[in-house]
This record gives sequence, structure tokens and C-alpha cells, in this order.
Amino acid sequence: MKQIKAGVIGATGYAGLEIVRLLLSHPDVEVSAVSSVSFEGQAISEIYPQLTGLFEQKLTDDAAVVDSCDVVFGSLPHGLSEKIARRCYDAGKLFIDMGADFRLKKESDYQTWYGGNYEDMELHRKAVYSIPELHRSLVKGAKLIANPGCYVTSVCLGLAPVMKAGAIDPDTLVIDSKSGVTGAGRGLALNTHYPECNEAFSPYKIASHRHTPEIEQVLGELSGEQVTVTFVPHLLPVNRGIVSTMYMKLRLDFDEETVRALYESFYSGEQFVKLLPKGAAANLKNVKYSNYCHISLHTDARTGRLIVVSTLDNMVKGAAGQAIQNMNLALGLEESAGLDLVPPAF
Repeated sequence: MKQIKAGVIGATGYAGLEIVRLLLSHPDVEVSAVSSVSFEGQAISEIYPQLTGLFEQKLTDDAAVVDSCDVVFGSLPHGLSEKIARRCYDAGKLFIDMGADFRLKKESDYQTWYGGNYEDMELHRKAVYSIPELHRSLVKGAKLIANPGCYVTSVCLGLAPVMKAGAIDPDTLVIDSKSGVTGAGRGLALNTHYPECNEAFSPYKIASHRHTPEIEQVLGELSGEQVTVTFVPHLLPVNRGIVSTMYMKLRLDFDEETVRALYESFYSGEQFVKLLPKGAAANLKNVKYSNYCHISLHTDARTGRLIVVSTLDNMVKGAAGQAIQNMNLALGLEESAGLDLVPPAF
């Protein structure tokens, strides 16, 4: 089989580098071009010495990536992907947007939460949003894929079975998530400065995080009704990983046993989503560097609440790994190709 030529725009950001790292082990893909505004002309191994002797390609400009590749991953801040996506789309190339530009279906939501507008409405109508386990049937043959947010992936995989079955009262849903500092990207900020985040633990963007409308969009599609959530993220003093703990009231026809059966059925046959045994609690340590999501279920008999814990690596299943999973689906490759990574024990 002819190797697929893949390129990464924004390859020196954390998510961009993670795409490069994973693609270098993909059996069907050759990393043909990488770009960076900040380091154009330098070898990527000068920025990330772990690539020395493994991948030392020079960083070019965005246009060169589009021209030379079959698949382009755009690892860019919001507001920068539309023109690149249009160029890829018109050339018949697959573009996977790692940013937020194509995630929200309503322009009004994008205006409210990101302060921008949709300049190319036709392109937005053609975009396919995909958490693979929830949107797999939509992805094959797609030319423009919106890769979900990391918090969104953790939350929505954790809640999909009960939302789909109408097993909970969504008005009671509270989402408490914690992420490692790589989720903030490579840019410098005071709250991710080592003396500020080390041996610290704090919520941020309380009830105002930009992933909120995306969570509500996906959960609303699953439940068939408008969903409004309370979402509070926290910054963990670790490099990578997300733990989302969700609290909700079960409806009368459901108990722990029936809910567990829902999850077992919903995720039966899924390679990357694992329901943990009764009594176990999901732990980010057990999914680091992998494309797996672990889910554990708990009930509070006194209050009638279901507690769902969902954990994943924000840089892999929450970003680069999921993007490659989407690429595999879109191109008809083995879905797990390049993603058979066993999490380390420590």
C-alpha cells in the first residue's frame, strides 16, 4: 500500500508534536512536512531533541505542508484554521482541525465563547465533528473533521450511555474536571509557571470555560433535548491527563446494576474505552501516553446520585490520538493503526 503523506501545521506546539510522535509509528503514514511560524527554517529536532536521529525535518511554512500532503493536521489557536481548511478542501485533501474553529455548529455560540465569526459558512456545513466512538458512522470519506476538545472527550465518553438512555435528570448534572498543565499549550502563562502550579491545585474559568458549549452540544445530541451543565475545570500539577468526575440524579427506573449494563452494552467491542470493574476507580496514571479512556461507575445510595469518573490522556485520546483515530476512519484504515500504545505502569 502506498504511504499516505501527512503534514502537521503548528508542529512545535504540544498537540502538534504529539501528532508527529504518534505518526512516526503509524504503519501507513509518512510524515512529509511540518510547519511552525515561530521556528520556520529550523529542524524540529532542534526544538525537541528527543527527535534527534529519528525525525529531523526542517520546519516550513503552512502552504508547503498543504501542497505536499494528503492529510493535514492543523494544530492552531482558534480563528486560524478556516483559510487553511478551505485550501485543503478545494484540493481534495483531508484537513483535521485540532482547534475550535469547526467544533460548534451554531455561529452564535462561537461568537459568544470565542469572540469570532464564521467567514466560510459552506465549509462549516461540510465539517464533521467526531468523537469516534460516538460519531464513527459520519467520518468515513470526510474531508474536513473537527477534532473535539480534551475535556469534552472525557466528559462525553463518560456520560454518553446514560444520556442516550435517558437514565439521568440532566438538570442535576455537575461536571468537575481536572487537567494536567499541557492542556494549556506551550505558551507561557502565570498560572502554568512552575512556582505557581507546583504543589498547588485550583479551579479556573469557573462556569465559563470555552468547552462548555461543546459539552452541551454533544450531550444534547445524545439525549435529544437541550442540555445545560455546570462545568468547573481545575489545574492539576502534573504534565498530562484528565480526570472528570460527574454527579447526577438517576431517574426512578435505573439503579447501579441497570446503569452498568447500559455501559457494558454501549461500549461493547470498543477498543479504546474501558469500563472498569465494580469497586475500581479510574486513575489518570493508568491511561498516560495512550489512546484509552477509563470509566468507573459509583452510586451514592443515600442521595440517589450516580457518580461517573472518566479519565484519559489529554494529549493523546484528548487530542492527537483521537485525531489519528479520526484520520484512520476517514481514510478507511484500521481504526487503531498507530495507536496500539500500552500505558506504562509508572
